[in-house]
Amino acid sequence: MMRTNEAETQIAAAPPLHMIDIIRKKRDGGALDEREIRFVSDGAASGSIPQEQLAAWLMAAWIRGFSLDETRALTLAMRDSGEKFSPARLGKTAVDKHSSGGVGDKTSFLVAPLAAACGVAVPMISGRALGHTGGTLDKLESIPGYRTALSLDEFEAVLRKCGASIVSQTPALVPADRVLYALRDRTGTVENPSLICASILSKKLAAGLDALVLDVKTGSGAFLRDVQQAEFLAALMVATAEMAGTRTVALLTDMGQPLGRAAGNWIELVESIELLRGKRPAESEDLRELSLILAGWMIYLGGQADTPESGYERAETALMNGSGLRVFLGMVEAQGGGVSVFDDAEKFHKPGATEVVNARESGFVTEMDTTALGWAVQRLGAGREKAGEPVDPHAGILFHARRGAQVERGQPLATLYATTPAQLAEPRAILERAINISKAPPDAVALVSRIFTRDSAEKYLQNAIR
Repeated sequence: MMRTNEAETQIAAAPPLHMIDIIRKKRDGGALDEREIRFVSDGAASGSIPQEQLAAWLMAAWIRGFSLDETRALTLAMRDSGEKFSPARLGKTAVDKHSSGGVGDKTSFLVAPLAAACGVAVPMISGRALGHTGGTLDKLESIPGYRTALSLDEFEAVLRKCGASIVSQTPALVPADRVLYALRDRTGTVENPSLICASILSKKLAAGLDALVLDVKTGSGAFLRDVQQAEFLAALMVATAEMAGTRTVALLTDMGQPLGRAAGNWIELVESIELLRGKRPAESEDLRELSLILAGWMIYLGGQADTPESGYERAETALMNGSGLRVFLGMVEAQGGGVSVFDDAEKFHKPGATEVVNARESGFVTEMDTTALGWAVQRLGAGREKAGEPVDPHAGILFHARRGAQVERGQPLATLYATTPAQLAEPRAILERAINISKAPPDAVALVSRIFTRDSAEKYLQNAIR
């Protein structure tokens, strides 16, 4: 067995690393070791590696892929690239939820307060719009005064008071991911299982979570449309998080249509508040059901229910008795937001331009190209093309007919909300191409198609890499 001083001597004697060599190695299909991966992560965090080299490395990694060991090393290196948060002082089990990205995916606004209302601490570090998907932080910042950039001390104070807090990364928390996340969006390197895994889990693990529930999307609106790729991502994240000591489960869920009836920023919050107030519109039923399933798993993993099913029941009780709503509004107030804006949500909603898109024929809505619909939302003003660009809180799409609905010619399919009238034409054309109407109704699609726990994830990965 090598003595400590011998190991230190070998490390000290190791040749210096150069980013160009690491780029070439990955470009040519080589596997990077832990030292090389930490060099990239630390260089991204400190700014010592130029962005053009980071971009080249991302593209090489996207094309060549990562091994399981590389993925785990990158996740931990990014986790360790800055400060970490410890929720241990809260005296509760810390559990979070994360989605791999979707259109109209607003479950965070439901699951965080519902789980918190049932005794779980929910320290949620979220992101902004990426590609065709919306960003949780962009949506929350449509609430006047809401602060997503809290210090770690402020983050802890909100958690103590409300049980849940949804914030952005601090400058010191996982800085490597903040840099690489923005670059991926601008370099076409988003849709890679290992990069997605490392980005998501580095933030979650840095938050000191005891448990994590992952919502991995499948279907036309997912980053990874292929079911096998989505399954691999889910299993990869579960195995990686479990290896790091965080109890984790992943659910594969349908993104073959927008989740709920709203896709945008402010209008998604309005839909979420409606459900938290105990209302149950038919167009939001999938959002309600998925939120309760996810919250049920969070409550179960947080030790507040004996099974995920009894966790679901507790979450539904919190939804119907208003305790989830009270947590959400308390969190908004604690983070500087004005809750009175929800008293008359329609009055606050002031888009620059509005247009209703009608069905061109009669029949059943059979398919939705959800990725295309996500780009339509982005181009209405609700998303961004470059990092740091502002988003319009009032832009988005309200869907009046969802998959399986029978419509008549001339019946409204959706209402578009844009920043300016000039922004309506392209999204209208996208929407008309993205929604398919046929004479026969579509087959039903399961909302949750598969669940990975630690054992099933490890077994899946063993078979996948043979």
